[in-house]
Amino acid sequence: MTLWTWTVLLFAVTATATGLYLSWRQKNAVRMHRTQVPAAFADSIKLAAHQKAADYTAARLKLEDISQLTGLLVLLAWTLGGGLNLLDGVCDLAGLSGLWGGVVFMLLFFLISQLLDLPVDIYRTFAIEARFGFNKITPGLYLADMLKQTLLMLLIGTPLLWVMLALMQGAGDQWWLYAWLVWGSFMLLMIWAYPTLIAPLFNRFEPLPDGEMKTRIESLLTRCGFHSSGLYVMDGSRRSSHGNAYFTGLGKAKRIVFFDTLVKQLKAEETEAVLAHELGHFHHGHVKRQIAMMLVLSLLGFALLGWLSQQTWFYTGLGVNQPSNHAALTLFLLVMPAFTFVLTPLMNRFSRRNEFEADAYAVANSDGGALISSLVKMYEDNASTLTPDAIYSAWHDSHPPAPIRIDHIEQCMRQ
Repeated sequence: MTLWTWTVLLFAVTATATGLYLSWRQKNAVRMHRTQVPAAFADSIKLAAHQKAADYTAARLKLEDISQLTGLLVLLAWTLGGGLNLLDGVCDLAGLSGLWGGVVFMLLFFLISQLLDLPVDIYRTFAIEARFGFNKITPGLYLADMLKQTLLMLLIGTPLLWVMLALMQGAGDQWWLYAWLVWGSFMLLMIWAYPTLIAPLFNRFEPLPDGEMKTRIESLLTRCGFHSSGLYVMDGSRRSSHGNAYFTGLGKAKRIVFFDTLVKQLKAEETEAVLAHELGHFHHGHVKRQIAMMLVLSLLGFALLGWLSQQTWFYTGLGVNQPSNHAALTLFLLVMPAFTFVLTPLMNRFSRRNEFEADAYAVANSDGGALISSLVKMYEDNASTLTPDAIYSAWHDSHPPAPIRIDHIEQCMRQ
């Protein structure tokens, strides 16, 4: 084995071992605090709900441990185990070669990867989520969703892969720059098109009905100078009892979407406070910065791929016998998560800072007490642990832990 082989193995095993260690820390922290509700939440959350959150967290972590181990094995099977060579051979036997052969190769890779992930996802949905009362999706709807997702991947992914491989083949040494421009344009198009073209394929969106909640929200939007294409309620309860709210889209296509479960859980003033928090992200430019960061990181990624694709050791060190453009792109997608794993805490640190700023904006433009009560309800209804391990949380959580976040909101209210 080459130095490159050992390097990939070292990073992949280290990433998996670190993930398992952090999971162990989180399970211990949750178990140690299972018998008592934290003092800050003693008046608002019952012990039974707190224990449900602890058990739910532990169950999800056990499944995640299995997923991490199988992920490492799948990586080894695709590379050193000869999986990519075997897939190449199947395409050759089918008479597929050249540009379209590469497209079919990558589509088959994505389809097989989706099938390999299926057992874990089925168990998560129909065992863990069902056991704790969250799952609402039927097997028929689950299958329909999967078929729709696969069809979308084929319809959207096929032309995108063809363009990428065509650029790699015929655009010269600077192909990676042109490919990045195509990829960036595609991502921006998807952000713009998702609310009106893709999301309605999976969920029903209805305008927020008239009433106190709509009046409060429209008043908040006016005060904050925010314009959107509409306020919608999504039938999230068809699949899960988890509640949420989100913004989606760009420019005039921006939508504000509430899960129907959230609308039922929160009072009007609490929903207003949650929305004010989301508006804080737009006020402080967090969304634009995230898009800009995504474009910069993807540019660096394409530049690195442009160099690696010219190195013979990049292929042979990972068990690929025949270098090709589609093999380079697939290998890059397979091994990069092992190297970028160490960046996760840094990205989460920026994300947490954004959350603090959005909370402060919400306190300034709505009821801070309502924001706290809405968060407590969502923590309870979604069975989110109130006692995470600090290191695990720093590595995995894009939002601050509940006690820290609520303490920050209270500080903003006093100021």
